[in-house]
Order: sequence, then structure tokens, then C-alpha cells
Amino acid sequence: MERARAAGVRGIVVVAEGPASSETARAWCAGRSGLWPTAGVHPHRASEFEPASSRIEALTGEPDVVAVGETGLDYHYDHSPRDEQRAAFAWHLARSAATGKPAIVHARDADADAARLISEAPDGVTGVLHSFASQAELLEAGLARGFCVSFSGMITFRNWNAHWAVERVPDERLLAETDAPFLAPVPNRGKRNEPSFVAHTVAKLAELRGTTVEYMAELTTANAQRLFKLDTITLT
Repeated sequence: MERARAAGVRGIVVVAEGPASSETARAWCAGRSGLWPTAGVHPHRASEFEPASSRIEALTGEPDVVAVGETGLDYHYDHSPRDEQRAAFAWHLARSAATGKPAIVHARDADADAARLISEAPDGVTGVLHSFASQAELLEAGLARGFCVSFSGMITFRNWNAHWAVERVPDERLLAETDAPFLAPVPNRGKRNEPSFVAHTVAKLAELRGTTVEYMAELTTANAQRLFKLDTITLT
């Protein structure tokens, strides 16, 4: 937290990946300014998801929980059967529409199904394509539903080859993230990622879009505040 403040970070959305971490995130953020929890089940754990008796449903209804997820599809690792991933993802998207809270969407090697489920989601769904590294089909499906698109430390890697995506996202839909503890940006690649490192990602976004770091920092902060309906952002 101290390093994040020193780097200029003004707020952190603490993203959960299952029932236990959803509870932990909420407890850890309670009473702390500039921290907001999410609640959801990652596609790796979709086989554990039981919507009929879901603690996630209750948590996503709590006023301090600002988003539904992390959810989505991961056909790279297939830690859960694909039909169960799709069912859980569809539930989370519907929950986003019901609560008015954005879904945080993970998609890996699953663009076609992720795009289809986003396109078929109920009216009122909103969200963010997180740590974006997919193809145009998914990007366009997300933008068509009003989703934001978030870029992580991957954009600083030498082998990053999706500059087109950074250029395609409108200013008002652009976000930056860490995806901590993974994907630490250059010059910290290979280290355990942390919120303070997002400053390097913001700087790279500014470079790729031909603007200043100061403008990019203010833009992505304002976009996050609007998407997640955050109160005044002050990290304490």
C-alpha cells in the first residue's frame, strides 16, 4: 500500500476469484478508503460454482462490492469443463445486468464463445475485458455492449503484438491494471506484480496512444471511477 501511494496510485479494485477470496477481499477492504472488492468465480473454478445456493449472488448484492467476477472462459488450461465454464459465465453476465455492476471478464483461447455470450447477455450488462490479449472478434463484441477494455503489463513486453487493440479502444473505455500477482511490466518483469507497478503500464499506454503520462493517468482513473461507480478516490 505504501509503495502504491508513492507511485501515485489513487485506488485499487481488489479482484476475487472464488467464494473464499470474495469474502477475504470484502473483509480486507472494509473501512479502508480507496479499496473496493469484487465477488465472483474464475473460469478455472467454474466446476465449483453452484448458482442455486451461491454465496456469490449474495455478495454481489452488497453495496460495497463493486463488480461481478472475475468470470469468463479459459480454454487454454481447461481446469473446469467448458460447458460448466459457459454456464457460470452466463450466470455472472446475467448477475451484472441484474445488479448494474460490471462483470470483470477473463478470456483465453475462447474468443468466439466469450463474444457470443457477451452478445447474448441480458440488457443492462456492463463490464470490462480484463488484461486484454484477444482478437478483434471479442474486442468488437465487448465494445458493442459498452464494455471497457483493460490492458496489463503485457503491453510493455517486447513480444506484445496487439498494438491495434490499444489504438482501437475509445478514450472513454480505456483502463489500466496490474493483474497482480501476474504479468509484472517491464522493468519489473519476472517479479511478483503489485499495484505500484501499474504506473509502468500507464506510461506505456500513453506512449502507444501518443499522449502524456499525466493525461493517461487521469483518463484511466476517471474511467475506472465511472465504470465501478466509485466514491472519491483516495488511497489511505
